Amino acid sequence: MNIFLTGATGFLGGRLIRNLLEEGHNVYLLARNMGKAKELKDRLPLSLQGNVTILKGDIVEKNFGFSTDILSGLTKKVDIFYHLAALVKFDHHLRDTLMEMNYHGTKNALGVARLIGVPKFIHVSTAYTVGVSNKGQEKLYDLQQNFNNPYEESKALAEHEVMKYKDKMDVSIFRPAIIVGDSKTGEADSNFTLYGFMRGLELFKRKLERKNYHEKVHLVGSKEGTSNLVPVDYVADILTIAAKKATKNTIYNITNPTPPTNREILGTIKEHLQFKTLGIYEKGTAYTLTPVEIQLNSMIDVFEPYLDRSISFEDANTQKLLKGSPIAHLNMTHEILEIIVRAYFQPEKVKVEM
Repeated sequence: MNIFLTGATGFLGGRLIRNLLEEGHNVYLLARNMGKAKELKDRLPLSLQGNVTILKGDIVEKNFGFSTDILSGLTKKVDIFYHLAALVKFDHHLRDTLMEMNYHGTKNALGVARLIGVPKFIHVSTAYTVGVSNKGQEKLYDLQQNFNNPYEESKALAEHEVMKYKDKMDVSIFRPAIIVGDSKTGEADSNFTLYGFMRGLELFKRKLERKNYHEKVHLVGSKEGTSNLVPVDYVADILTIAAKKATKNTIYNITNPTPPTNREILGTIKEHLQFKTLGIYEKGTAYTLTPVEIQLNSMIDVFEPYLDRSISFEDANTQKLLKGSPIAHLNMTHEILEIIVRAYFQPEKVKVEM
């Protein structure tokens, strides 16, 4: 098949492209940064590079800024449109940018797909359109619900926009939870979510070491709260089989049925970061933060909504999609968590072991 893809140079995009090419498909990549797109193509095996076409454009521009010639060259040529491009940041002051990229960018993608006559549109959203609720369902959420940040809201708006096109083409929505590194190697190309959190702790530990500060410091959260981590290879594999098996007008949660607790995650990070003085104050209990602890918690406050809750996600649609495929329903063990965290803090050691 001929497949058009936005978000090609992102963490998930690179994995998905490789999968699609190995399945024998031809891929058109939308790229704002041509240098990054060419690097991505050059890293592919020579046998696959001939099936990649890079098209310069921008998700926030009408028709991606494509010329009439490019649009006519794509018309009736594309079998599936994968929309992955998004800005993953949780800061409230970035609301306008998030809306432009994630909501209006999706509207532009749908417009292009419709214009060139694409029959199937696969939208990659996030499991966190669930907002403040602790029950994740495989259906559209009410836009009047409360969201933790403008990222969640922008993605929820985009989902509703996608479903407006269900009578014009086959649409499906895939909602990954927190995407982390490869389940076998830990390899990741991401600065967001778990990696932003680990980076923040790493920088803060260095700061304490420079000041020769050795007192215990605490994050505020829930020790038994969970973080729904999903390895990038699992997400990419599901999106790959979606090309042939996704049911129209269906929403799929790509989530972890047994997510690790915050205690388990923080313990693993502490071990590899060698940050023995780091602990957790249970939210809702009595504690007093020191000035240093106030600094620490404010430094990673964008992650706060995800550190004190446990969300239960339905994924019956995803399990049905996986049935009869070579992809097993996710079973993310502690060993996989160890691989992922170790690969961030000790990437050379992981490469040597491989």
